[in-house]
Amino acid sequence: MTKNKITAVLGPTNTGKTHLAIETMMSFDSGMIGFPLRLLAREVYDKVIKKTSLDKVALITGEEKIIPTNAKYFLCTVESMPIDKQLDFVAIDEIQMCADHERGHIFTDRLLNMRGEKLTMFMGSYTIKNIISKLDGDIEFVNRNRLSNLTYAGHKKISRINRKTAIIAFSTEEVYAIAELIRRQKGGAAIVMGSLSPKTRNAQVNLYQSGDVDFLVATDAIGMGINMDIDHVYFSNLKKFDGKKLRKLNLSEIGQIAGRAGRYLNDGNFGITGQCKEINNEEVELLENHKFEEIKTLFWRNSNLNFDNSSVLIKSLDEKPSRSWLRKIHECIDEKALKYFLRDKNLEKIELNREKLSLLWECCQIPDFVKKTYGHHYEVISSVFTYLSSHKAKITDDYMRLKLIKLDKLEGNVDSLSNRIANVRTWSYVSNKNNWVENQNYWVEKTKLLEDKLSDRLHEELSKTFIDKRASVLARGLKQDMEFNTKILKNNEVMIDEQFIGRINGLKLELDLKKGALETDIKSLKKAARQTIGPELQKRVQAIIDSGSIELHDDFKIYWNKSSIGRITPGRDYLNPNLELLVDDILDTNQRQKLTNFLEIWLKNKIDTILKSLIDLKNLKEKNSSVKALSYQLYENNGVLKRENVTDYLKNLGQNERKILRDLGVKFGRYHVFLFKLIKPEAVLFRTLLWKNYHQKYFNLKPPTFGLNFLNDNKIKNKSFMLLCGFEKFENFFIRIDILERLFVQIINSNPEKNKEIKMKPEMLNLLGCSKDNFKNLLKNMNYIIIEKNNEIFFKYKREMKNKKKFIKKNLKENPFGILKDLNLN
Repeated sequence: MTKNKITAVLGPTNTGKTHLAIETMMSFDSGMIGFPLRLLAREVYDKVIKKTSLDKVALITGEEKIIPTNAKYFLCTVESMPIDKQLDFVAIDEIQMCADHERGHIFTDRLLNMRGEKLTMFMGSYTIKNIISKLDGDIEFVNRNRLSNLTYAGHKKISRINRKTAIIAFSTEEVYAIAELIRRQKGGAAIVMGSLSPKTRNAQVNLYQSGDVDFLVATDAIGMGINMDIDHVYFSNLKKFDGKKLRKLNLSEIGQIAGRAGRYLNDGNFGITGQCKEINNEEVELLENHKFEEIKTLFWRNSNLNFDNSSVLIKSLDEKPSRSWLRKIHECIDEKALKYFLRDKNLEKIELNREKLSLLWECCQIPDFVKKTYGHHYEVISSVFTYLSSHKAKITDDYMRLKLIKLDKLEGNVDSLSNRIANVRTWSYVSNKNNWVENQNYWVEKTKLLEDKLSDRLHEELSKTFIDKRASVLARGLKQDMEFNTKILKNNEVMIDEQFIGRINGLKLELDLKKGALETDIKSLKKAARQTIGPELQKRVQAIIDSGSIELHDDFKIYWNKSSIGRITPGRDYLNPNLELLVDDILDTNQRQKLTNFLEIWLKNKIDTILKSLIDLKNLKEKNSSVKALSYQLYENNGVLKRENVTDYLKNLGQNERKILRDLGVKFGRYHVFLFKLIKPEAVLFRTLLWKNYHQKYFNLKPPTFGLNFLNDNKIKNKSFMLLCGFEKFENFFIRIDILERLFVQIINSNPEKNKEIKMKPEMLNLLGCSKDNFKNLLKNMNYIIIEKNNEIFFKYKREMKNKKKFIKKNLKENPFGILKDLNLN
């Protein structure tokens, strides 16, 4: 009897084993390859249909079946390989999976029982070579050596990891957390997990391969057959949950994943990141040289089951292997489910004959795609088995419609979409089982379309959640020293390679920073923008200097085109504020100095022009001590003094000295000595602004509305500020000081004989703009007596001293007539 010809193609990852199997299969008239993952089966199917006609290639997975009538080549998941086909060539990929704790028994069954008529090929790791040599057959070993070096790179922080890197995690939560960190620091990452549908996974891989992102976050699914342009692989953890417990990866598993780094002749490296524990020197040497402990035993389960009754079925499942290098696998999910339902009283009504037991076992093998929801998987199995055991022996259209309508929703986040896809995959698997549902073709198509629709939406949500397109573009461009296409739009928005990064406000680039933006984000954006923004800011500086159209606002900032470009800060005194630029650090030193010089000159000219009388007073060169003293007091008090506070200085001023001060704009009034030009609106606004800037307080105080001469407001508390604004306080009343002096002149002119009663005239009320009652109260506060007779109002200055001559002499400063000689009434 001729022995079966077996070829074992063994070697590390990225050595072209799968490619060799495809080429070998295509050299035969018929063939089949079994893969560990649905997405790999789909990937190879897509390749093979390009090499031959579509009607010759079949795809068979749990959730997807494309089986042309004249199919010659079959690409399958290992679980879905039809065992009744007589084909020239049969191959199993990743054959070392025979030692897997969860699915090993399936691979072992194919290793032992599936053979091609002309050739059987097993592809995998060197570690299984000793086991394969024990098989019956004409066995040829083909060693595939890696063409590039794999080197250990040690530990690196994620922030320092280079582009074209895959970071490995072993749970969905870890994958998402790392992807979010990379989004913030590097612009984003694509995601590859075994649980993703082929469409979502391919879309994510394309994001990486196209260069839209430079990083990949993946589970250990990347270790099986996914060939991408990866230079570095970093492990965030070396432990994984294998369905029963958290265990450390063995070196062979680490090597399988690490081997994805480097491609063809390009060297690769692997390392660790985050809190991952170090790999010791001995292990590193073994990994770099692909030397792993050989597999001594394979997981096995009896596939020749006895369905005569429940007891013998369980007994046949518990059967032990006859060969020493085979080991009974621990109770799997399908076996647990079977035992659960055999104890379930709800199934007592169903007679579990041979046919029904076989059907129950088949239902128990429905994959648990959802996994997280306790009891959900058993509910699915129970429902399906109940329908298949009914007189119709099929799942009804109504039931399928009810299940899918709940899943046909596109809203939600990554987790909710992933959960929906997992549920759709369950019903896709059910629909693809022969004769399980009514209108099978319809539901196969319906579940596929729904999975594709949700997969597109999941890809979109993954990209939106874990990829910052802008940051990715910038990070890649800066790393590769690319020249960016930067545009400044008419509305001042700045676009870099079609990505909005911010807008120019005046002479500052205001970045469009996302929540939680890091310092690295700001630096990247600034660096990318510098080439174009720099010349634009320089052009704007020149425009500011040429036009001179700038303004100082009450927030102490200098504005150009409604944007702040500088601000004043406290200087040595209130008329000499310091200047601070509000410009982007992109603007070079020369341009900054140029702008500073211009603003300093502009500000000095503004002060010299608007507050000229105050500046002249400050610069007055006069030897007379009283003139100097009064000038100093006026300057220090912002051009307004209460007369009663400077009586001594006034006594010592002769007419010549007074003339010197009058020529500078000083008014000697009944109540105040002041620079009358400083009471004008522009001067009031400007000097109060400078005063607040120097003292750094009273920021909320504002001068009264211009045009008002009289205020009746008991809420105004700061009389010093009001005096600065040119208003004197009388109880609740505030009178503009120049108007107060004009009122006083009217009073004097109304009483040429002196010390007589003065009649209240309408002109007096009109001058102040107040009511008669308010005017009467004001006069009382000004020390006048109100007299009403013949329906008219008179007032008279109040005297309390009996000795009139002594009173007048002693209190000349309080006598409105005695003070006339001091007044400048022009």
